[in-house]
Order: sequence, then structure tokens, then C-alpha cells
Amino acid sequence: MTATREEVVLLADDGTPVGVADKATVHTADTPLHLAFSCHLFDGDGRILVTRRALGKRTWPGVWTNSFCGHPGPGEAMEDAVARRAQDELGATIDNLTVVLPDFRYRAVDAGGIVENEICPVYTATVSGELTPAASEVVEWEWVDARTLLAAVDATPWAFSPWLTLQLPALYADRSLEASDQL
Repeated sequence: MTATREEVVLLADDGTPVGVADKATVHTADTPLHLAFSCHLFDGDGRILVTRRALGKRTWPGVWTNSFCGHPGPGEAMEDAVARRAQDELGATIDNLTVVLPDFRYRAVDAGGIVENEICPVYTATVSGELTPAASEVVEWEWVDARTLLAAVDATPWAFSPWLTLQLPALYADRSLEASDQL
């Protein structure tokens, strides 16, 4: 059986799709702008899920980050891509999917010189049931209170992915941090 090649959608600076590239080779020291997404999951108690990236990941191995990320394939609806990655990465079925930062964009360079360069809408969702993360994606995970996570990111930003350090304050900029409040 031949593995399916995963492709990412390449973008012009204005966000217009201009082509596709093999995901396995697109992340380099000169990564082109491409389409991605981030998702922050909440449980029934209003806690947010943070995950630690697997040590074998090409970019930011071993850092703590948001619940999961991914790339929609060419022609794939963003909501379908988010649901697919929730299942693939965490073994999770999600509900209440909502785009909360539709225009999020960032460029960052990791310690090894690999660049992330993404237009990356940010979503929130809820999950119930047990998680069964893929070892190739996630080495650890934790459900945490938003205040605790914000304080940790503020105190030690180097321990977290750059996209989480940018997204988290924006997610909570105009929101109450009561544990029962979900985004």
C-alpha cells in the first residue's frame, strides 16, 4: 500500500491560493507562505488542552503548544481539515467548532533554522471522552486552567510554540477567565 502524499496550499501574500507543495518538504529555512490552522480544545470543565509536540517533529520538537494544528489539503474545507486532524492527532471527535481568530498570521524560525510561515485561522472546539494521542504527534498533554496557562506562557515563552504565545493572549484579550467560561 502506498502512503498518500500530504499537500499544503501555497498562498500569495494576500492569501490567494497559488499552488500546492508536499508537506514533507515545504518546511525549510525558506518556507513559502501556506495555509494552516490551529485549534484550542476545551473540556466540560472549561479547561484548555495543551500538548507537547513529539520529539520527532520537524519543527519545534518537544515544545508545549495549543491542542493541535494542521494544514487543509487542496480543496478540503477548513472545518473538515480541523476535524480530520483532531482525530488523527488526538483520537478525538470535536464539537462546537468556532473560528475565533480568522486572520491570524505569523512567521517564526525555530532553533534549527526551520521556518513556519502561515496564514493560520484559529479555532476553538469542545471535546468529550478520552483522548488517544498519536505518539508521532504528541509526547505529553495536559488539561489546564486558562489563567495557569497564560501565566506559564508569560513567565517562560521559550518553552512554548511561538504561535501559542501569540494566539493565547489574543484569545483571551476580551474574555473573562472564569474556569466555567469557554471560548
